[in-house]
Amino acid sequence: MIEYAQNIMAISMPQGLDWVWILLIVLVIFGGRKLPDLAKNLGKGLSEFKKGLNEVQNDVQNTKDDIVNEIKKAPTNDDSKKTV
Repeated sequence: MIEYAQNIMAISMPQGLDWVWILLIVLVIFGGRKLPDLAKNLGKGLSEFKKGLNEVQNDVQNTKDDIVNEIKKAPTNDDSKKTV
């Protein structure tokens, strides 16, 4: 179990010089002319993802509010207070 945790710790986010190497590799693969388009499309995709996430959060909140309102409107059961 400890070995598994150590292996997970060895795989971490790139830091410092790692990002420079990654950017150089991306530059070589895509070229300088395609990078602005790539960044633009990445930005559009990220904004669409955020918009969809906000819509889902709003739907969940609306559903929660509807359920709470239905519970408040439901008639109370006073039968339990009656004695036989």
